Amino acid sequence: MVKLEYGYLPETLAEALEIRAAEKVVPYAGGTDLMVEAEEHATYLFLNQLAELSRINVTEDMLEIGAACTYTELLNHEAVPQVLKDAMILIASPATRNQATPAGNICNASPKADSALIFVAAGAKLRLRSVQGERIVPIGEFFVGRGKTILRDDELLTEILLPRRGLDNYYYKKIGARASMAISRVSFVAIFGEEAGRITRMSIAFGAISSVILRFPEFEALMIGKTIEEAKALKGEFLAKFDEAIVPIRGRVSATYRKQACMSLLNDFLASRGI
Repeated sequence: MVKLEYGYLPETLAEALEIRAAEKVVPYAGGTDLMVEAEEHATYLFLNQLAELSRINVTEDMLEIGAACTYTELLNHEAVPQVLKDAMILIASPATRNQATPAGNICNASPKADSALIFVAAGAKLRLRSVQGERIVPIGEFFVGRGKTILRDDELLTEILLPRRGLDNYYYKKIGARASMAISRVSFVAIFGEEAGRITRMSIAFGAISSVILRFPEFEALMIGKTIEEAKALKGEFLAKFDEAIVPIRGRVSATYRKQACMSLLNDFLASRGI
């Protein structure tokens, strides 16, 4: 471990966890979110040189993404699903993507986080570790509000666990002030599955409209097991449930605009799949 003027540079993950448990430190990998509102006199725990957090491990069913992996590394990895790449390529500039990490973006807990939207819809899980052990939590349970998560003061997010199967059939849209390098005003992703004439998957997530990324599994369940014709008959009820549940907050654009955009994108996705 190396003690620096502004923090610590651990040599192993075990060492990083010990420092995290013993002192009040701010975990730092890419730092692109942290430096926007850097805390005066903060003590940082620099994680970007830890080999244990810089790996992308591919198994038959899972993509295990180390917390220090950058967007650029993921964009260049053949096992990363295209839906995630579509979202990542719209994040900031190439220089920022060379430094920024999805794990840091997740821990920043912004509902506008582009990659987090995909992880939520895909049903990703997060590996959280401390000197006491580890726990694996669904990403949807990790966020509790804007800038707020369930991460304890002695824990680090060490891996994002992304299922590899069933992500090829998707619909993704981001609405921003310009085509690239724009903060989301509304973002939407739907992951669809159909087998033997019946719907097997309907995973839908909305970003940048509330204090957290929104997903409603109980509504999605209405369509599971249905044929396209049966889904068409349920479409009105399905849309009505979302229309009632989505209550956008006002931001750079009005809540009314956000609501209309959400419903338009949802309707367009359904139409694109013949529903």
